Amino acid sequence: MVDQRLLDILCCPVSKRPLRAIGRKRLAAINQAIAAGAVLTVDGQPRTRALDDALQTDDGQVLYPVDDGIPVLLADEAIGTVQFNDLPD
Repeated sequence: MVDQRLLDILCCPVSKRPLRAIGRKRLAAINQAIAAGAVLTVDGQPRTRALDDALQTDDGQVLYPVDDGIPVLLADEAIGTVQFNDLPD
């Protein structure tokens, strides 16, 4: 989990939208899709490793992985949510 003080100042490096923590149900659904080989990063590469945690833009359109408690705010490693159907909140 990312410290709330850090989360308050982080934003998407592309859109500059605020970031928020992802819900557990949404994280589980995304990890299930990753395990099925159905998730691509924004740069078109398959995401093969499950997410320990993630942050999402406030509109829920883009996810950024959190590795060992550190947000990975690299645009190429982001995951667009338009590739998913019916993600839980």
